[in-house]
Amino acid sequence: MEAKIALKMQFSACIDTDKFARRPSVSLPFSQKLREQHGHPISCHFQPRRTSNWQKHVALEASGSYRNFPAPILESGSFPPSLDEALILKNKSQEILPYIDGRCVYLVGMMGSGKTTIGKILSEVLGYSFCDSDTLVELAVKGTSVAEIFNLYGEGFFRNKESETLQKLSLTHHMVVSTGGGAVIRPINWKYMAKGISVWLDVPLEALARRISAVGTNSRPLLHHDSGDAYNRTLTRLSNLWKERGDAYANANARVSLEEIAAKLGHRDVTNLTPTVIAIEALLQIEAFLKGENGMDIAT
Repeated sequence: MEAKIALKMQFSACIDTDKFARRPSVSLPFSQKLREQHGHPISCHFQPRRTSNWQKHVALEASGSYRNFPAPILESGSFPPSLDEALILKNKSQEILPYIDGRCVYLVGMMGSGKTTIGKILSEVLGYSFCDSDTLVELAVKGTSVAEIFNLYGEGFFRNKESETLQKLSLTHHMVVSTGGGAVIRPINWKYMAKGISVWLDVPLEALARRISAVGTNSRPLLHHDSGDAYNRTLTRLSNLWKERGDAYANANARVSLEEIAAKLGHRDVTNLTPTVIAIEALLQIEAFLKGENGMDIAT
């Protein structure tokens, strides 16, 4: 509640928070047959919410054990995580939550790295609110999409609005923020994010190129006008952007390397990683940062 009130004050010029509806949560138990089949009590808790673009967001809180649940790939709209993973995620979040002390968590990384997907998972388990800085910029420019902002006003105008948005967010608490891929290039943005905890989602460029080229580049103004084969042109452009931004991403307090996670789990491809596994690793890296910060001793 504290975070939502803070956002209303800071973004009152562009967000009408009175229009956001809140509805009661609904608990939905699994069937008796399913419970008997797996020998564990399993239930799901759904918490409907409306985001700023009026898309319904559903939170899942699960208890029990269901080892044969199919593992999804890293993309929005995939199947729910295995319940074992969900329990690990929940337990780890509760361990480190007191040490985060209400600070915002800023996710940084290249476009298509999963910041929104992972951000929503983290916000749920931490009891935080979630926002996308690009969406807030769009709202500040009267609902104009990022691609249209680039076309109408140029990248410089967008970057100025992005910095204004991060400055306002730095005054809030209990937020998980998905930042734009290029937010890291301005030192002032790091000054704003330094009031919270920054986490870099480090995804191989080849995996990013496959994901982005598969869904299209219409919504990505820095990629949309390139010519040639979709995958190759996307990979080339991402490689050029990486040369500009790679060193800046390393300023983050914590780094989540999908290649390292895949290696530890014996996967040959990072797309085999579930969003929940990546979120767990994000919490572990945040925990490592907190332990190093002032010699904090976190019980394990």
